[in-house]
Amino acid sequence: MTLEEMKQRKKELGYTYARLSELSGVPLSTVQKIFGGSTTAPRYDTMLALESLLVPAPSQTSSADIPASHSGLYEEPTSMLSEEELSHAGQIGETSAIYQAKRQGEYTLTDYYQIPDERRVELIDGVIYDMSAPGCDHQLIAGLIYARLLAHVSSRKGTCLPMISPVDVQLDCDEKTMVQPDVVVVCDRSKVIRRCIYGAPDLVIEILSPSTRKKDVTIKLNKYMAAGVREYWIIDPDQCRVLVYDFSAEIYPVIYGFDAKIPVAIWDGDCEIDFQEVYDYIHFLYEKDPNPPQ
Repeated sequence: MTLEEMKQRKKELGYTYARLSELSGVPLSTVQKIFGGSTTAPRYDTMLALESLLVPAPSQTSSADIPASHSGLYEEPTSMLSEEELSHAGQIGETSAIYQAKRQGEYTLTDYYQIPDERRVELIDGVIYDMSAPGCDHQLIAGLIYARLLAHVSSRKGTCLPMISPVDVQLDCDEKTMVQPDVVVVCDRSKVIRRCIYGAPDLVIEILSPSTRKKDVTIKLNKYMAAGVREYWIIDPDQCRVLVYDFSAEIYPVIYGFDAKIPVAIWDGDCEIDFQEVYDYIHFLYEKDPNPPQ
């Protein structure tokens, strides 16, 4: 089988990279590199192990049909992003050479996994969005809230799992969307696998920054609601306010200031986040700012 045939067969069978790795014994990172096209000369035995899982029927193809020299069988895609398409995508940058020619809306997890780890992006409905490095206020807020959520769960010996970014969330359990919320809480532990959170978290918290504002308040709001997230908080450090969407109770948005104690709805208000504490924690960052938060 050629690599393109293997990709098509993988799609037909509905195998994820993790499943292929598990069944074949090939390391997950190797599977991702081979199917993403970043490995130009994969090992012969590795390709045989993968092919054995994907060949349509033993009578149609066997390992004897594959010559010992397989150069040319597992070719990388020959059509790449044009400069115009790359400019339109904007988010791929130097790694564009490993992609097939695609337009925004056509990217999948295959493309997502080929982006270097040091470059953070999100994939939403086939569109790749760049994520610039967050500011210190962003990280301090996320860290404090995560600590308070974790302390609440730990004090009650609960089973919910608070997590802080970066963590992949395969929100729709498909090949078109992978997001990285700032803070999440997952109460169904079956959704937490080694590779990612597979499905909708119970609570999602996003902290706005100039590069993510539009995405967080429109695109991701609708995605989270449709995917079954129970509660969504949007924290705006510049305006010192928090928008809370309690999707399960169909109450949204409720707007709080940074002087409020906000109840966590998924825990029936048994836990509260004191945003006066949050404000006091980050206020020093704005002491020399000509336009501090009001």
